Amino acid sequence: MCETCGCGEIRGLHEPETGRQRIALHEEVLSKNDRLAERNRGIFETTGVMVVNLVSSPGSGKTTLLERTIQALKEECAIGVIEGDQQTDRDSQRIAATGVSVHQINTLDACHLDAHMVRHALDSFPLRDLDLLFIENVGNLICPGAFDLGEDYRVVVVSTTEGEDKPLKYPGIFLNSQVVLVNKMDLADVLEVDVNQCLAFIKKVNPLARSLCVSAKTGTGMTEWYQWLREKMQEKRKISPLVGG
Repeated sequence: MCETCGCGEIRGLHEPETGRQRIALHEEVLSKNDRLAERNRGIFETTGVMVVNLVSSPGSGKTTLLERTIQALKEECAIGVIEGDQQTDRDSQRIAATGVSVHQINTLDACHLDAHMVRHALDSFPLRDLDLLFIENVGNLICPGAFDLGEDYRVVVVSTTEGEDKPLKYPGIFLNSQVVLVNKMDLADVLEVDVNQCLAFIKKVNPLARSLCVSAKTGTGMTEWYQWLREKMQEKRKISPLVGG
């Protein structure tokens, strides 16, 4: 269990010496987070901004993918970014260099962002003026999967450098995601990675997830990703009381 956030699976531990039972905070923590996530979701629905929660392990290429995505779309839509890391603002500096609004969250000992952190970060953005808000979560394939942030979509980025079996080893985060981006396709042949096997594992864990093979470095496959974002933003505008009526 994650001792910092109580997001593990253990519900209770017995202390043989005393006969007492220590109850883990898992259910209480997640219940509170879910209530706050619903409040965030209400804000996003009212303002019409589409929110994408990007999750991955460290080094998957999330920030590079985000940089390239912003460069491709920033002339046609207003974009904001919440950057989550345990320490430093290195990634937020890279995002700021693209010209979009960015807010840094340093979680210190926590291994994920939660709905409360995101709610406070929203005060840094003119949400009614945004079309798209990315949340780049802390690099981790376990804890971020347990915490709803109120986002419209959760997108997992998994890279060819991680091998084929991450969907089987960390099924929870894939199960609750709508899109999986298999990144660093430019390295697949060099690493002798069986991409088709990785795609099969994703489908086994979550048959409904859309899988896209991309390279944030070379741009391969990114057009389909951009188009998916455009389509979902258009759908969000249609249902927003401030935008679509």
